[in-house]
Amino acid sequence: MKTEIEKSFLFERMPVKKAVLKQIVPSILSQMIVLIYNLADTYFVGMLNDPAQTAAVTVSYPVFVMLTAISNLFAVGGASLVARSLGQKDEDTARHISSVSFWCGLGCAVIFSFLFRMTASPVLRLCGATEATYDVTLRYAKWAVVAGGAGTILNVLLADLIRSEGNAVIAAFGVSLGGFANLILDPLFILPDFLGLGAEGAGLATALSNLLATLFFLIYIYARHQATVINVLPHHMKYAPNYVGKIVTIGIPSAIQYSLTVAAVASLSKFVSGYGTEAVAGLGIVKKLDQLPLYFSIGVANGLLPLLAYNFSSGDQKRRHNAFLFGSAISFAFSLLCLVCYETFAPVLAGLFIDDAVTIAYGAKFLRIMVIAMPMMSLCYPLIIQFQAMGNVKESLICSVLRKGVIDIPLLFLMDSLIPLYGCMTVQPIVDSISLIVAVYFYRRIHRASLASAA
Repeated sequence: MKTEIEKSFLFERMPVKKAVLKQIVPSILSQMIVLIYNLADTYFVGMLNDPAQTAAVTVSYPVFVMLTAISNLFAVGGASLVARSLGQKDEDTARHISSVSFWCGLGCAVIFSFLFRMTASPVLRLCGATEATYDVTLRYAKWAVVAGGAGTILNVLLADLIRSEGNAVIAAFGVSLGGFANLILDPLFILPDFLGLGAEGAGLATALSNLLATLFFLIYIYARHQATVINVLPHHMKYAPNYVGKIVTIGIPSAIQYSLTVAAVASLSKFVSGYGTEAVAGLGIVKKLDQLPLYFSIGVANGLLPLLAYNFSSGDQKRRHNAFLFGSAISFAFSLLCLVCYETFAPVLAGLFIDDAVTIAYGAKFLRIMVIAMPMMSLCYPLIIQFQAMGNVKESLICSVLRKGVIDIPLLFLMDSLIPLYGCMTVQPIVDSISLIVAVYFYRRIHRASLASAA
C-alpha cells in the first residue's frame, strides 16, 4: 500500500519539476552509461590502430540498431499502456500488458537473430562491409547480434517497463550494471595484452553485459512480484490477442524510426565507403560522438514517458504539458552545450579514438557538420514520445518517418553529387529541422484540442 501511495504521489501531486527530475535523472544517467560502453567499443578497438577493426564496429552498427528497433516496438508501446493503465487505476491490465510485451520481445529477438545469421553476408555488405572489413565485421556481429540479440532487446524492454510504474532508479541501475560490466570486459577481450580478440572481443563483451542486465531485471521482478505490476509470467499470454495490437500500434513509430535509421546509416556508410577505409572509420567515430546529445535526449524522453502517459490518462493535461516543457528545455540546453564543445574541440575529440592522422582529419570535418542537427534532434525525441504517450500514433509515425528514411536517403544522392563526401554530412541537420517544424505544428494542434476537451 505504501508503494502504491508513493507512486501515486509521484505521478499526481509531486511538484512538476521535482517529479520530472526524479524520473529523467536516473534515465539520463543510465543512457550515459550505455553511451560510455558503446564508446568503449570504438575506443578500445581504436587502440589497435587498425582502421579495418574500427570500421567493422561501424559497419555492424545498423544491424545492432535493428535490435533497438525491436525492443522499442514493445518497450515504448508496453510502457505507455502500463502507465496509462495505472493512471486509470487498473493494475490487472498493467500486469497483462507487461507480460505480453516481454514474451513478444523475446520471440522477436530469437527470430531476428536467426534470420540475421542466415543472411549475414549480403546484409553486412549492404551496410558497407568490404573485402578488407567483412571477416572481422562478421566476427563482431555473431556475438553482438546473434548471441547477444535477446539480451540487448530484453535489457531495454524490461528497463522501460519498470520505469513505467515510477521505478526509474531501478531501471537505471540495471542498465548501468550492464554498462559497467561492458567497460570491464572490453579491454580484457579486445586488447592484445589480454585475450586479444579485437573487434570480435567487443561483440562478446556487449553480449555478456546485456545478458547480465537482463538477468538483474528478471531477478528484481521475481523478488518484488508482490510490490510491482510488472510481470513476465507466461500464463498472461492468454491475453495477448487483447493487447498485442495496441502495444505494437503505439510502439511502431519508434520501431520504424530505428528501422529507418538502419537504412539511413547503412546508406551513409555505403556512400562513405567509396572514399576509403579511413573515411568509414572517421564516420564511425563521429557516430559515436554524436550519441552524447542523442542519448541524453532519449534519456529525457524515456523518463518523461510514464509521467506524460499517466497524466494524459488521468485527465490532468496541464500537469502533462508542464512536465513536457520542462523536460524538453533540459534536453535542448544540453544539446546547445554539446554543439559549442564539439565545434571547438572536434580534432581533439576525434583523436581520442584512434592515432591515425587521415582518420582524425575526416572525423573532425564530419563532426563539425553533423553536430548542427543536435538542437533540433534534442526536441524531436521528447515530441515523438509525447505523441506516443497520448496515443497519437499518426503524428508520431509521420515525425518518425520524416526523421529517417523518407527524406534523408534521397538527399544523400543529391548532396553527395553537389558536395562529394562532405555533402552527405549535411543531410541530418536538414531532415531534423523539417521533422521538428512538423512535430511542433502537430503538438500545438493536439495540445489545444486536449485542453478544450478537458474544459
